[in-house]
Amino acid sequence: MEQVSSTGRPVQITVTDGYDLKGFKGDTPVTFIRAEFNQVVLGDSAKIAVSPEGTAKYNFTCSFEFNPEGGVTLHDLAHKPVFLTMTEVLPKEKKQKEEKTMILGQAVVDLLPLLEGESSFETMVPLHPVPGSPLEALRSGIKQCSLEVKVFVAEPLLTTAQISGGNLLKVTLEAAYSVPESFIPMGLLQNFMVGLQVPSAGEKDYPIFFKNGTLKLGGEREPVPRPKKWPIANILAPGANNIPDAFIVGGPYEEEEGELNHPEDREFRNQAECIKKRITWDLESRCYLDPPAVISFQKRIADCRFWPVEITRVPLVTVPKGKSAKFEKTDDEGRLSFHGVAYVNMVPLLYPGVKRIRGAFHVYPYLGSTVYEKTKCSFSLFRDTGHHLIQNNKIGGINSPVSKPVISKNLKEEKTVKEKDMEARSRPGDVQYVEAGTYIVLEIELDKALVPKRMPEELARRVKEMIPPRPPLTRRTGGAQKAVSDYHMQIKNISRAILNEYHRMFGKQAVKVGSDLDSETLEEQKCQLNYELNCSGKYFAFKEQLKHAVVKIVREKYLKTTAFESQEELQKFISELYVFLVDQMHVALNQAMPDDVQGTPSTIYTSSEQLRLFAFEAEVNENYEMATVYYEERLVREPQNLEHWLDYGAFCLLTEDNIKAQECFRKALSLNQNHIHSLLLCGVLAVLMENYEQAEIFFEDATCLEPTNVVAWTLLGLYYEIQNNDIRMEMAFHEAFKQLQARVLQTPVTKQRSTGTVEYVEEGGKDDSCLGPWGITSGSSTAAVKVEVPAGLGAPLSILDEFLDESSNLQSESHEPILSVQSQDPTTSQKPSNTFMKEIPSKKEASECQESSTCLHPTLYSVSQTPATIFMETIRFLMKVNAVQYVHRVLAHELLCPHGGPSCEYYLVLAQTHLLKKDFAKAEEYLQQAAQMDYLNPNVWGVKGHLYFLSGNHAEAKACYERTISFVVDASEMHFIFLRLGQIYLEEKEYEKAKKTYLQVCKRSPSCLTWLGLGIACYKLDELTEAEDALSEANALNNYNAEVWAYLALVCLKAGRQLEAEQAYKYTMKLKLKDESLLAEIHMVQETVGFGNPSF
Repeated sequence: MEQVSSTGRPVQITVTDGYDLKGFKGDTPVTFIRAEFNQVVLGDSAKIAVSPEGTAKYNFTCSFEFNPEGGVTLHDLAHKPVFLTMTEVLPKEKKQKEEKTMILGQAVVDLLPLLEGESSFETMVPLHPVPGSPLEALRSGIKQCSLEVKVFVAEPLLTTAQISGGNLLKVTLEAAYSVPESFIPMGLLQNFMVGLQVPSAGEKDYPIFFKNGTLKLGGEREPVPRPKKWPIANILAPGANNIPDAFIVGGPYEEEEGELNHPEDREFRNQAECIKKRITWDLESRCYLDPPAVISFQKRIADCRFWPVEITRVPLVTVPKGKSAKFEKTDDEGRLSFHGVAYVNMVPLLYPGVKRIRGAFHVYPYLGSTVYEKTKCSFSLFRDTGHHLIQNNKIGGINSPVSKPVISKNLKEEKTVKEKDMEARSRPGDVQYVEAGTYIVLEIELDKALVPKRMPEELARRVKEMIPPRPPLTRRTGGAQKAVSDYHMQIKNISRAILNEYHRMFGKQAVKVGSDLDSETLEEQKCQLNYELNCSGKYFAFKEQLKHAVVKIVREKYLKTTAFESQEELQKFISELYVFLVDQMHVALNQAMPDDVQGTPSTIYTSSEQLRLFAFEAEVNENYEMATVYYEERLVREPQNLEHWLDYGAFCLLTEDNIKAQECFRKALSLNQNHIHSLLLCGVLAVLMENYEQAEIFFEDATCLEPTNVVAWTLLGLYYEIQNNDIRMEMAFHEAFKQLQARVLQTPVTKQRSTGTVEYVEEGGKDDSCLGPWGITSGSSTAAVKVEVPAGLGAPLSILDEFLDESSNLQSESHEPILSVQSQDPTTSQKPSNTFMKEIPSKKEASECQESSTCLHPTLYSVSQTPATIFMETIRFLMKVNAVQYVHRVLAHELLCPHGGPSCEYYLVLAQTHLLKKDFAKAEEYLQQAAQMDYLNPNVWGVKGHLYFLSGNHAEAKACYERTISFVVDASEMHFIFLRLGQIYLEEKEYEKAKKTYLQVCKRSPSCLTWLGLGIACYKLDELTEAEDALSEANALNNYNAEVWAYLALVCLKAGRQLEAEQAYKYTMKLKLKDESLLAEIHMVQETVGFGNPSF
């Protein structure tokens, strides 16, 4: 480590030239420069005549000695500049014995670069004119008179360790507002003073004083920006008071760190800063902190949190003329008046990356016991050194903000704290601060943050190390359709080769007269051809040629990539595959023979959003196996869509498969490492799996990428709470609250849709209509969700046309088609009958049907109102992703939050968490409390209906569901409310109500279950045509539902269509219908009509 020399080192100041100068008399005035530092004159330059162009070469060098052990220290260099005063020497008049001089102006040289490690620097400093100086006329001109100054030291004043470990503290006192009415500008002059103590190394604190505040009556706001001033008195030129390039810029109240930064304080602050009396200082004092002092400074903040900033007024003592005169005594001398204190929360300076705090702080009466309790400080700058201050408080007496004596922490006080408190209570002036609502505006700034913050680049690098970005997949035309097409092509090529071999062996004429050949001749030719192909090896070559196409069909069409578990399963699959390959071989051969072309079956498409709806239906009905199938099908279709991975991960969280959920979230993050929700969910899973270091990286990266994200800051605060890091927890929660407050102040943009649902604009200003459930815009290149179904979906019912036409009004956004994969058919050879599937002639109708499904938001707590607290917004996010294990910790904060507490939504979340655990008693208790707080909340009645439905009380569930759908504003889960209400109507044989209910949900969000319910209702009403159409729609969306096939069988039995009835019954038995009563009804109808069961 470098050692600092204990001996003094000279600091040289050289004034080389002056520009644009002007004097009182003549065009070539004679001037000289006087240099001063720390109230000591360093020397005068030679008397130099200014040229007619206004320039002068002074080449004047002076110096002072820097000695850290005494004399000029680093503290002096930090806040004291060098003053350069230019004086004009007037020509002598007749009979004049001495030269007369007139001061022209004053320049200020800031020595701060020496504390930044520099050993020399050059600067051009403006020469500020004194009042009455001829230089004032140049103010309105283009050029201002200036001096060129060079500062030099033989070696840097700071060592490498001091540069890296030291810091520079800047304290700016702006003003005290709303001061007591007893402060009047007339009468005895008062010196308004503010002071605070800065911890330093050892047992000594460093005091900072701000003196000579100016009392103003108010009437207008202080201008911004306005320059900061040197805390030094007796500066001759008014412009020299201003610190170069340092300004008070103000800012919104909400962004301050003080106490009066809430919306309810705005009116009071506007009045105080515009109308009421105030005391202004606008002074900036600097203090250098060496590395030990920085450690002490940081430790004091952690231990005390609040620092006392004292304010008082002291009567000015007039210095009478005459050497033998004595000071005049005043009544106020010897004791303080209006001694107050403000408690400044310094903890934000321990937040990562924070270098500055600025805010307004209330002023309270100074009571020693209270101050010690809040700040652990027992020494008062004004009370315990008051006599010293008053004796030195003469007009023009003290012009340094720092008094020379330092304060010892082990100082023995003459009076006890109790006696001083009694003395303070006897001063009524102190209480007036509270009555008037006085507050001071203070700024504390460090050159470097005490706690460094990780750079976004470092966080991004760490995330990339944990989760390498997934390279984009090469675009290829794969999938089941391409595999079948390749198989067709190979069949055609092989058939041509076999035909050529036949021609070679028997000639082309044999084909022309083939019709005259008998069967024996043909069989003989076939045997010869087979023998030739086997002997020549061509048969084996054809088989190898076809093998690759068959493997692709197995992988792409049947999704078989792993070994079979049993021999029976293998044989079953081989049989199914053989039938399919033979059928496709016939298709390929028929394509080569145009006369025998047969109509191809219509294809059925399901979009990604439909699959998401189907998966959510299965999830709510606790059919997790079927939900997994739907989620995985979405991933197979679009593996690059991160929304699909997030949905599947949320489902895995519901099933408490945290390892698979983590894998899904990390795959989503690998697709887009700047996606906020993926980062947050990776962090949540890391906390649940106790990988705390990784969790911090994820949460911090999210806050860096999107600093306005309330949920990201809140989750980061919850992480710090788990780590028992109270200061950083407070920082994160404070930042989250500030971002939420800023968003609430903006006018909420709402959009009323025809369904009655009100949706608010999400963070970032994007409407829900353009956002997926994970905040992905519909225009995203990598993860866009395009939600229009191409033609091919089952035809709508004739009686439902008007309802389906109305559904196009639910959304006005346009959607683009996506590449859809043909849905699997229960059998490989059966062609769909027109009875079950009908093509949609218009693409618009399919689009309408699908658009209605996008109106469903499968989350209980959608954004239906502006969030009240940061914790409730975080709860909504966690509930949407099924992170119930994390929710209870956030609920505890919501309960204790000053702006939160028990609310309707709070109890609703509690009820939902207990409902997931099947704790119906607790869920009912919380729902009762939620209903008491907001009886008209549709979500309360919707969840209440689910509670009664799951507990088997369908009568109460029916009443709750009916109340829910009667509200003007929809609940969040209308899809399942309609589904379950319709099911209850069917159970109670209220078929007309069931039909009406299912019609509504088919219009909103059609699915297999909605069309099935409608088909059952129509069947029970003997509306067989409508029932068949509805069941055909259900079958088109999911042809693996045994109940759909069962009711289709019943409809066909009653309609007298034997073939279709037998086919439907066959699939009903093949899919293993579990409803015994429905199966018994089918058998009864079969016996009645006399057909329908091939086994008869």
